[in-house]
Amino acid sequence: MITHNLFPTPVSFFELDREFSEEETNFLLNLEQKPNDGNTTSKERHLLDDPKLASLREFMDASVASYFKEIYSPKNEVSLRITQSWVNYTKPGQWHHKHAHPNSFISGVFYIKANKETDRLHFFKDGYQQIKLPVDQFNLYNSESWWLPVGAGELILFPSSFTHMVEAVKGEDLRVSMSFNTFPVGYVGDDDTLTGLHL
Repeated sequence: MITHNLFPTPVSFFELDREFSEEETNFLLNLEQKPNDGNTTSKERHLLDDPKLASLREFMDASVASYFKEIYSPKNEVSLRITQSWVNYTKPGQWHHKHAHPNSFISGVFYIKANKETDRLHFFKDGYQQIKLPVDQFNLYNSESWWLPVGAGELILFPSSFTHMVEAVKGEDLRVSMSFNTFPVGYVGDDDTLTGLHL
């Protein structure tokens, strides 16, 4: 049997090549919080606009640009800009609800505190299934969900429509992640095919 993997969903990892500074750590761990579904989140919704995070913003922008160029290879002059950014705080026993990110093109999750041995990000294959068969052995084709291990200093980029969640955190450590959304800026589509959009 020859199998071709057609139209895969790109989930890409980028790694920060340095330790967090004391200023960055203190800033991100001491933000004012509000309740979320299963955990808490920062009240501030545009964190990457803060000068204290300028170096992290450069890393995020460069990673987003690399992902966009490699995966989408746009013909016209178009780029992605980060729109909103916030921090999620998940204590042991807490979780992050199943969700996607509307009004965004590519989303990112950057891990400030995470244990690679126990922390995971779960993704889901959504959509109607006309026929559903019980599975004997799960693989990339018949699975409805898949998880990836995550650790501090890692950034994951994926299409914003890709549903994801975090199960209850194990162990005794707080899990802290920064999430952000992006949106295209520039010449999207093509005027000749009546798909042109100038943003």
